[in-house]
Amino acid sequence: MIEICEVGPRDGLQNECKLVSTQDKVELINRLIEAGITYIEAVSFVNPKVVPQMADAEEVLLQLPKDKGIRYGGLVLSRSGLNRALQTDIDYLHVVTTTSDTFNLRNAKRTVDQAVTELTDVIKEGVQAGKKTAGVLGTAFGCPFEGEVPLGKVLFAAEEFLKAGCTELTLADTTGMANPNQVKTVVQAFKDRFGHDLSLGLHFHNTRGLGLANTLAGYQAGIRRFDSSIAGMGGCPFAPKAVGNVCTEDMVNMFHAMNIQTNTDLPKLLQTSNWLENIMGRPLDGMLMKAGIS
Repeated sequence: MIEICEVGPRDGLQNECKLVSTQDKVELINRLIEAGITYIEAVSFVNPKVVPQMADAEEVLLQLPKDKGIRYGGLVLSRSGLNRALQTDIDYLHVVTTTSDTFNLRNAKRTVDQAVTELTDVIKEGVQAGKKTAGVLGTAFGCPFEGEVPLGKVLFAAEEFLKAGCTELTLADTTGMANPNQVKTVVQAFKDRFGHDLSLGLHFHNTRGLGLANTLAGYQAGIRRFDSSIAGMGGCPFAPKAVGNVCTEDMVNMFHAMNIQTNTDLPKLLQTSNWLENIMGRPLDGMLMKAGIS
């Protein structure tokens, strides 16, 4: 069984020039829930001056259904983000660092070691406050500035996050640099280091057209939790050429064609993508929404 973490409401919308209303964000999340999605990265607790698309995180959370067994995640990049998150009823803190010094210095003005030191304290405080915490490690498969990121650096950040109290990890291919063989190698390294019981997810971008290929490689390596974004929306405001995420309905279509269950309603996902395209007022990147369900 595949577990989908739908990141469209956060990763999908944060890279758009158009500011989507709180009402439409809530409608999007409700449509995703109706399509069977039970894990949603709904908001981001980042500086609203830097990412105005996410400024209404608290308002969005107040309007979401809380009685349907849905797991909501919120992105946290700093202590100030943690302080905001702890004032809400968010279920999971998604604590994020990249694993490239150059990327981190350009965007957060700190090295990876400095970021890990600060964020491990954030994780500990979140856990002490009763929040479940997941660690997200960006540039895990390559950096647009440095190229290859040493696997040891990714493993170091992962180990520190787990020791601080993270119950799961997600490896993010921030600018779509991964390839299927690399995915299998990195996943195996994590299993060798942390054991097969580690809850490990993968987050791919489709920058170079390899998003679904990398997803399949992850599945073949034993991963069952994948981030994806409705209609293939997304990107990182801090990363050059970071185009959309793996498209949720395209990924579901692939798995269903392979007789692998996702517990989602593909026609409803497709309807949601078409609805979202109207909201955004531009063509979106999903393939199935153009070709239809065969």
